[in-house]
Amino acid sequence: MKIFELAYYPGCSLQGTAKDYAESIIGICEPLDIQLTEVPDWNCCGATAAHSIDRRASLDLVERIFRQAAQMPQSEMLVPCPMCFNRLKTAISAQPFDQKTEDQYRIPMEKGFPKIWDTANFFATQQMMETISNKVQQPLKGLKVVCYYGCMANRPSEISDETDFENPQSLDRIVMNLGATPIAWPFKTDCCGATQVLSRPDIVSHLVGNLYDMARRVGAQAVVVSCQMCHANLDIYQEKIEADWGRRFNLPIYYFSELIGLASNVSGVEKWLSSHLTDPFPLLRELGLWNPT
Repeated sequence: MKIFELAYYPGCSLQGTAKDYAESIIGICEPLDIQLTEVPDWNCCGATAAHSIDRRASLDLVERIFRQAAQMPQSEMLVPCPMCFNRLKTAISAQPFDQKTEDQYRIPMEKGFPKIWDTANFFATQQMMETISNKVQQPLKGLKVVCYYGCMANRPSEISDETDFENPQSLDRIVMNLGATPIAWPFKTDCCGATQVLSRPDIVSHLVGNLYDMARRVGAQAVVVSCQMCHANLDIYQEKIEADWGRRFNLPIYYFSELIGLASNVSGVEKWLSSHLTDPFPLLRELGLWNPT
């Protein structure tokens, strides 16, 4: 019997460029006794542009997701993409206080809306922390990281319902629970530039270079993330940004789910990490944390 049974909305990017993130989430859920059931015939949530072009259309996209989820018995939904999380939470917050009220943005839901979980927050709950702790076989001792949350999962607070939106702690608690050392730093929720990497790579080089620089200044050996867009900008473009800045940063970028898998000896970790462009293995070998058999 599974401890948790959750509806699962992967979103578009986890079916494409962030397949490694999706695989790592699914990979750690089985040994942690979490049953994920994908929302049937789900569609795009509209991130990132729909809400800025047509608010009604952006809510219609989310309404269909909720209607599909309403066919499921689960009352809680795990959403790994912070942008999807933000769009689903925004649609709920746009609802009139009284669901019977006629309003142009009302999404009629007989069963009510499911509880929407940001993935990092879910895995940082007390019950999940205890469950993960019991599965750890190889504590990540010696690994010093900064946790980078990005700007979508925690803000705005009236949408995310976060109370520690300026200094979130979920990733810090997770990595500490795995035996690693999270280092405090001031850029936890700064923007990485997201899709501006396509139209203004110079802006992204500046923003992400600042993140690398501060991470190294506080003594971090790596960066831990829960957002696939942040991972892409920090991992894929690191070599180019190093060239722009005229210096080597050499910072592996790990998904928190990969570190859970690594500490728990979950099969599949090598495949997930091999998808990275900034080599994640040398640091792990140096710390004695990577000894595949």
